[in-house]
Amino acid sequence: MTQYSLDEKYRLICEAVMETEGNDPIRIVKSVMHRDFVNIHGPEHHFLDGAALMVALRRSGMDFDLKQSLGQLAERTIKMPGAMCGYWGVCGSVASVGAVFSILDGTGPLSSDAPYSDHMAFTARVINKMGEIGGPRCCKRNAFLSLSEGIAYAREHYGVDLKIPEIVCEFTSFNPQCIATRCPFYRGTK
Repeated sequence: MTQYSLDEKYRLICEAVMETEGNDPIRIVKSVMHRDFVNIHGPEHHFLDGAALMVALRRSGMDFDLKQSLGQLAERTIKMPGAMCGYWGVCGSVASVGAVFSILDGTGPLSSDAPYSDHMAFTARVINKMGEIGGPRCCKRNAFLSLSEGIAYAREHYGVDLKIPEIVCEFTSFNPQCIATRCPFYRGTK
C-alpha cells in the first residue's frame, strides 16, 4: 500500500474533485473517498469535504475562482490536526465546510457582518447533530452530516439549488468502530 504525505493527499484530492462530474457534493465526496489516498479516518477529510462542496457550488453556477478558492481552503485546512473531534471537541469536516462559506463570503476574524454570525450558527448546528449521535468518530458519517447541512445552507444563503440525496454509507465494512444502527446513514448489516 502506498503511503502518502498529507501534502500529497491534498494535491491528489484537489485533482480528484476536479475530475468528478456533476454538482452533487455527496456523490463527489464518495467517489474520492474510495481512492487509495483517503483513509477511512484522517485529516485528509478536513480538505476533501469542503472541496467537494466548493466544486459542486461552482458547477451549480456560483461565480468564484474555483482554483484560487480551493487553494485557500487547502491553506486553511492543512493546519487542522487529525483527531480534532476527540481532542478539541470540533469536527474537522464541519470546520472545512464552514471555511468554504467563509472563503465565499470573504469573512475573517474581524468581520462583524451577518455572514460571520451565520457561519458560526451553521457549524454549531452541525456539531450539535454530531453530539446527539455520539462517538466514536467516523469521518464518513461526519462528512455526510456536514455536507447535507452545507447543501441546505447554500440553498438558504446563496440560492443554489443543490439536492440533498438519500445518503447511504458504503464504508461500514471498512470501519471497525462503525456504530451501525445509531448512524443515520447506515443501511444493512455489520
